[in-house]
Amino acid sequence: MAVSFKSLSRRWRFAVPVALGVAVLAFLSGNTQANEREDVITGTVRVIDGDTFEVAGTKIRLHGIDAPESDQMCQTEQGADWACGGWITRVVTDRYTGVVARCEAVELDRYGRTVARCAALGEDVGAWLVREGLAFAYVQYSEDYVAIEREASAIDRGLHAVRLQTPSQHRKTRAKGRIPPDEACKIKGNISADGKRIYHQPGQSFYERTGINEAKGERWFCSAAAAQAAGWRAARR
Repeated sequence: MAVSFKSLSRRWRFAVPVALGVAVLAFLSGNTQANEREDVITGTVRVIDGDTFEVAGTKIRLHGIDAPESDQMCQTEQGADWACGGWITRVVTDRYTGVVARCEAVELDRYGRTVARCAALGEDVGAWLVREGLAFAYVQYSEDYVAIEREASAIDRGLHAVRLQTPSQHRKTRAKGRIPPDEACKIKGNISADGKRIYHQPGQSFYERTGINEAKGERWFCSAAAAQAAGWRAARR
C-alpha cells in the first residue's frame, strides 16, 4: 500500500516527541537511581568532633582516621599542658561546618555510626586531616592514610610536634574512670578495698592508675579542702 509523504510527515512529527520523552524519562530514572544509592550520603556538614560529622541527619565516623577526643590533653615539648582535642574540634568545625560533603559508606561501627569516606572542598576529608597533623591513620581498620601520616610526622606537623596518648589509648583510660570529666576538678576521691576514703592529686604516685567509680561512691573533687570536708584524707605519696 502506498503511503503519502504527507502521512509519513505526520507520523514523524508524532514519533519524535514520543521518542524524546522516553529518552528523557530514562535519563531521569537513571539519575534518580544514582542519587538514591543507600551507600552515598550528601548534605551539609555539622561537626561533632575531629573525626565525626553529621551529614544529612546521619552520624558519620570518618573512615581510616582517628583524631584526639574533644576532652583530650597534649603536652608541648616545654612540658606545658595543651587542650589539643578541643582545639582540633574547633579547627575542623571552622573549616567544614555548613560545607556540602559527599560520603560513601564503608560499614557500620559497633556504636551504630556510619563509617564513611567523605569528600568536601574538593578533596578527601580524611586525607586533609592526616596531612595537617590533626588526626592519625587508624591502622587497626585501614592503611589508606599511612603514607600521608609519615609525611606529616617527618616535618612535625600538628600533633606530631607534641606528646600525647593515641586517641584509642585515651578512650580506654577514660572508660576506666581515670580522666576527669571536668578539667577544673581533677582530684580523685578513691575508696580502698578496706573502705578507707583517700584522695589523690595530680602528680602523686598513684594518681594516674587510680580510677573513679561513682557508682561505688567514689568522687571527683575540685579542691583538697572540698575532699577533706567530705571525709576523704590525703594520700601519703
